[in-house]
Amino acid sequence: MPIKASELILNPDGSVYHLNLKPEDIASTIIFVGDQDRVEQVSKHFDTIEFKTQKREFKTHTGTLKGKRVSVISTGIGPDNIDIVLNELDALFNIDLKTKTVKKDLTNLNIIRIGTSGSLQKEISVDSFLLTTHSLDLNGMLHAYQTNAISHPEIEEAFIKYTNWHENKSRPIIISNSKLLENKLESNNIHKGLTATAGGFYGPQGRVLRLSLQDADLNAKMDSFNFNGMRITNLEMETSAIYGLSKLLGHHAVSLNAIVANRANGTFSENPLQTIENLITYTLNKLFE
Repeated sequence: MPIKASELILNPDGSVYHLNLKPEDIASTIIFVGDQDRVEQVSKHFDTIEFKTQKREFKTHTGTLKGKRVSVISTGIGPDNIDIVLNELDALFNIDLKTKTVKKDLTNLNIIRIGTSGSLQKEISVDSFLLTTHSLDLNGMLHAYQTNAISHPEIEEAFIKYTNWHENKSRPIIISNSKLLENKLESNNIHKGLTATAGGFYGPQGRVLRLSLQDADLNAKMDSFNFNGMRITNLEMETSAIYGLSKLLGHHAVSLNAIVANRANGTFSENPLQTIENLITYTLNKLFE
């Protein structure tokens, strides 16, 4: 049965509604960046650029690097934007947009996030790189989907108990990365760890301006949480949504972060733009070596 027009919305030119993309506009290897200005930081390294578009915060460049087709897209900030981006990207490959029916042969995408983050551990210094092995969903977006088959309840229960997680908050969900992409992008020069994904920048990440927090000690409890050697290394706003939706849709995903702040030490990078550029270069070299 065809998907209803209200569920999969297309623009008059046949492109998907938010991303403004047609199937021929996008590669199956896709780099995610949050900031639309960072798209050029990535695509300037491409050998060729064949396609550019932007609608709202979603900017896309597609080209080639070392003979392989690749796209970079800005997602904007937060798990709600990731919900839009990943569902529409999957539709471009795995739904016939003319008949609005799911294809019999599905395409598996490779999704690599290049982001910035603040470390929660003193030894993970600013200007270093971190690869997320698992992500801790604190924002609740994934509860709209059936996640039992991809979650890690043993770790979740340990975290809930350790932090005395408030019953009115969404239950935390732990999602792992794609080992295939982790093996391709890891090195001795990169940290690994569990990334917590919050639904906001201020209160949800423990920042206090004028509003009091529901749990003022949550960050400290996350800092010291340890499950069989697995610690929460950093805090950001996208990775758990990328990992969760990718797992559910059958795609490969990994998240790399340039550490521009250290929350434990109260320090911030003196040259964050260079740190981000260094991570972009590292990622492209490893991805296309």
